[in-house]
Amino acid sequence: MTTAADLIKKTYRPSMTVGQVYARPYGSTAPLTEIGNVLELTLEHKENVIKQADMTVLGGGTHAEVRRVEDVSISMKLADLNITNLARATLGTVQGIDSGTVTDEPHTPVAGGLLRLAHIAPTAVVVKKGADAASATVVASSNTYEARAEGVYVLPGATLAAGEKWWISYSYGEQAVIEALTTKAAELELSFGGLNEADGGRPCVVDVYRVSQSVSKQLALINDKFGQLDVAGTVLKDPTKTGVGISRFYRQTVA
Repeated sequence: MTTAADLIKKTYRPSMTVGQVYARPYGSTAPLTEIGNVLELTLEHKENVIKQADMTVLGGGTHAEVRRVEDVSISMKLADLNITNLARATLGTVQGIDSGTVTDEPHTPVAGGLLRLAHIAPTAVVVKKGADAASATVVASSNTYEARAEGVYVLPGATLAAGEKWWISYSYGEQAVIEALTTKAAELELSFGGLNEADGGRPCVVDVYRVSQSVSKQLALINDKFGQLDVAGTVLKDPTKTGVGISRFYRQTVA
């Protein structure tokens, strides 16, 4: 029968891990939830080394040194650009908008210009023109405008009267709005449920108690590759973890 002592003494343990990453706000009692496909997850230690030269002999050398961990950082490449990941990576606040309809949204058309509607992906679009909504008449879409996800595009060849007013009615589906750079960096508790593919799929679970996540280095909007969010963060001390030999930063458990 294998014991914990046998496990600790085991020498053969090549590592190539995959697995799920879970997160929740630091200090929260909410459940840890999956954040999606994480392409890379790395913990990095930065060390401050203070050395004292050996001045007693020819040739020098080191008489003494002190090593202190100066910083612990974490980096992730997120493949799933879901609303939660996007909001955390852009320091954004999220507003959920249920599906609905808009009646007679006012606009002033310009040939070759986009009329950016209050909601995206409009359907059942009806455009009317007139001095007011009550007396306005329907505009035929042919050779005049196109309904697009971003709004109503007025075609370059559209014939418009000076100061013409449009009144646009449409339906829209549920959507989320992320207002970027409107909040502070998120502090998260992370848990990695790793499986070691190089060692029979043995589990390796890492709990990182308190992470201050950075804003994403970039947000690629046009790209010929799969999009991803590159985020980093600092592993902060968790003052709730106490006791001799108990880490205040992270813990790794292997089987």
